[in-house]
Amino acid sequence: MEVLRIICTVVMLLAAVALIAIVLFQSGKSAGLSGAIAGNSDSFMSKNKNRAWDARLASSTKWVAAVWLLSTFALSLL
Repeated sequence: MEVLRIICTVVMLLAAVALIAIVLFQSGKSAGLSGAIAGNSDSFMSKNKNRAWDARLASSTKWVAAVWLLSTFALSLL
């Protein structure tokens, strides 16, 4: 039982770190002033590449959050 608790804790910690990293990698919905200062590449290909990357990050955020929630529930039952 103690081994299962340790495994669940490790999974929860790894999911939490991954969730933090994934959220930090996502871009904001509007660039605002920082986009004007840093410069935006306005080509069609770069916009679609950024959208695909953001969609992949959004999808992985949902899956990692689900893993974190399930491991949290499992840990509370142990």
